Amino acid sequence: MFYKNARIYASDCKFHFGVFEVTDDGRFGQVLPDRIPEDAYDLEGATVIPGLVEVHSHGNSGCDFSDGDYEGLKKMARYYLSCGVTSFAPASMTLPYDVLERAFATAKRLVDENPVGCAKLCGIHMEGPYFSYKKRGAQNPDYLKEPDFEGFQKLYEDCGGLIRIVDVAPELPGADEFIRKASKLCTVSVAHTDSDYEHAKSAFAAGASHLTHLYNAMPGINHRNPGVIPAAVECPRVRAELICDGLHAHPAAIRLAFAMFGGERMIIVSDSGRCAGQPDGTEFDLGGQTAKVVGGVARLGDGTIACSATNLWQCLVNAISFGVPEEAAVRACTINPACALGVQAEVGSIAPGKQADFVVCSPDYAKKRVYLAGKLV
Repeated sequence: MFYKNARIYASDCKFHFGVFEVTDDGRFGQVLPDRIPEDAYDLEGATVIPGLVEVHSHGNSGCDFSDGDYEGLKKMARYYLSCGVTSFAPASMTLPYDVLERAFATAKRLVDENPVGCAKLCGIHMEGPYFSYKKRGAQNPDYLKEPDFEGFQKLYEDCGGLIRIVDVAPELPGADEFIRKASKLCTVSVAHTDSDYEHAKSAFAAGASHLTHLYNAMPGINHRNPGVIPAAVECPRVRAELICDGLHAHPAAIRLAFAMFGGERMIIVSDSGRCAGQPDGTEFDLGGQTAKVVGGVARLGDGTIACSATNLWQCLVNAISFGVPEEAAVRACTINPACALGVQAEVGSIAPGKQADFVVCSPDYAKKRVYLAGKLV
């Protein structure tokens, strides 16, 4: 089927007005062909972007990935899809290995069973337990560990290699060795760290290529002690996540991040918890700790900022409203996160042969229709 009169976000990460095709097997066919078939469906100038790819979300709808509950994970996946997220990698927390093993097993089951009406699980983001105590943020300090490649490798193998991102604080003992080994299996991200500039540079040289929730749970930029962020900016392989709820980072800091890293290296994330979609005042469990939604963001009892209560679609809308160029914001929600997960050959852009996951929306992104493998959901 062909669709015409569409403002299409094409694989060159720019908008073009034209036509695209979805084949009978749920793939993109021709994109921006010269000839417009007479029976093409008229989208009447609507904006068409790839389905969003979420690489950092713990949960929603009262469910958390780390619960290890299969029905809860399916509920999460349905919610993602309703928000325009067609591919996702749920994030775990700092928890004992046996708890992580159960959660990762539910992810593998979701991939194997591929239930109808759910966003596609494309990997796991293992956030913890290899973190700094000082910059643990909302991670449970009782379960922090030094980098442990053997333990990580067992988790990786037991879930069939589904871990696509693993986080580590580079100042911890053995971090560089862990990074060298783990980066051969998946993306390694610098996170929850009190690292100085030198340790961060060493981590990136060892193979780390990702920065988890930029600005949060890491030192700020200091002109005499630059820390992690300038080290990441200087390494062209490194992509940076950014929570665009307007609460974890000020809009000016969001614009600064895109200016520093460039649109080709930014990844917008929600970092949502089970509180996503829940009203202010909701209390919930977060990795064995009690958190509460206050002013649209989750906080621990001591006031520490935790996960967000938003979703990736809203973060995209926010980023554009904050002054991030539209094409850069869409890129940061689609092909860039797909690359971080290593699934860019299958999803993340509107290109011939890729799965036809896309969103048809109004120019202001207020109204949308979501398509998964070419079918309206």
